[in-house]
Amino acid sequence: MNISNYYWYFKSALTPRFCDEVIKYGLSQAETMARTGGYGNKKLSKEEVKNLQRKRKSDLVWLNDTWIYKELHPFVHQANRNAGWNFDWERSESCQFTKYKLNQFYDWHCDSWDKPYERKNKNDPDNGRIRKLSMTCQLTDGSEYKGGELEFDFRNYDPHMRDESKHRIQCKEILPKGSIIIFPSFVWHRVKPVTSGTRYSLVVWHLGRPFR
Repeated sequence: MNISNYYWYFKSALTPRFCDEVIKYGLSQAETMARTGGYGNKKLSKEEVKNLQRKRKSDLVWLNDTWIYKELHPFVHQANRNAGWNFDWERSESCQFTKYKLNQFYDWHCDSWDKPYERKNKNDPDNGRIRKLSMTCQLTDGSEYKGGELEFDFRNYDPHMRDESKHRIQCKEILPKGSIIIFPSFVWHRVKPVTSGTRYSLVVWHLGRPFR
């Protein structure tokens, strides 16, 4: 798929009040250790946790609140149109409130999979859908922490395969509090380790039927 815009951003689009409300709400909920897709919801052994945390280390909370989606959806529609993607998407997954503390990170990955969701519940609306658009909302200002940079690699294969820094772009547009980055879910990206402070973000994936 040829695309001319690999991401679209809105600088300081969310109000400080909204960001602070999401942080307060997220911190009031029970958090869980972040996982990658291959680990599912099973209980992990010590060795599995060790292997997982070589790839990803952070804490998160799942949120499913209408007031959050109502605030975010207009930006998804606008980015999808303005960037020229015009992807057909139908619904959003749960919002992922993520807390990156000292030395926490998420190494290179893309959010989409080769196959659509196949849930055990045949009536699950996610069935037959894939992640098409990913959204990251900056809840803390970039001045409140160090490290934790969001980087993109626009090649269509795992950046671990070839370490060529010329293909990487550091997404500085997301640094101001309330900023939003939206990008196709097949784009490779990472969050580098936080070296001081805490980085709070809200991530949402928007689903639709597979590309033809």
